[in-house]
Amino acid sequence: MSKPRVVVFDYGSGNVHSVAKALVVAGADVTLTADRSQALSADGLVVPGVGAFDAVMKQLNLVRGGDIIDQRLAAAKPVLGICVGLQVMFETGIEHGIETEGLGQWPGSVELLEAPMLPHIGWNTVEPAAGSMLFEGVESERFYFVHSYGVLDWKMEGGGPLRAPKVTWAEYGSKFVAAVENGALCATQFHPEKSGQAGLRLLTNWVNSF
Repeated sequence: MSKPRVVVFDYGSGNVHSVAKALVVAGADVTLTADRSQALSADGLVVPGVGAFDAVMKQLNLVRGGDIIDQRLAAAKPVLGICVGLQVMFETGIEHGIETEGLGQWPGSVELLEAPMLPHIGWNTVEPAAGSMLFEGVESERFYFVHSYGVLDWKMEGGGPLRAPKVTWAEYGSKFVAAVENGALCATQFHPEKSGQAGLRLLTNWVNSF
């Protein structure tokens, strides 16, 4: 039986080599590339991201990353965003007074966390959504976060044929979105590739879902 083919989208941002190594352990056949055809044809696409929201969006736009993600989701082909790769899935990011348009897959804004000390660095527990696929078997584990910005509220609801996304929360000063599962599109604010066995289990759950 062949392994699922996963492309780690190497568009210029993100801890791509660590993510790739973790995905191999999770059972995937991994390619690091920004090639459009490979990104579209792979069984799964991982969109990493580190640094500023605005910089990540500029790099994604240079390779028409939003269009690739749109096409994959239209075909119900799995996409996983990590860290800023989660943040850019939202409508806007606001950093240092600058508002940047995101990919708009989900409504809402990425804003400065409401916490006494930033950045939020280190291990933290999460509150998984009921019926979560990603967190099956690691519901009570800790995951590794490095960020100062996040999504502080969630306004999207399912209606008609649409199912409401499964939203996992964490708390640091106040609650923020730690992960989202929304059909073919999943994303985590934390770094599963830096989260030890719990992170590997989460990535394995994702790889095994397609």
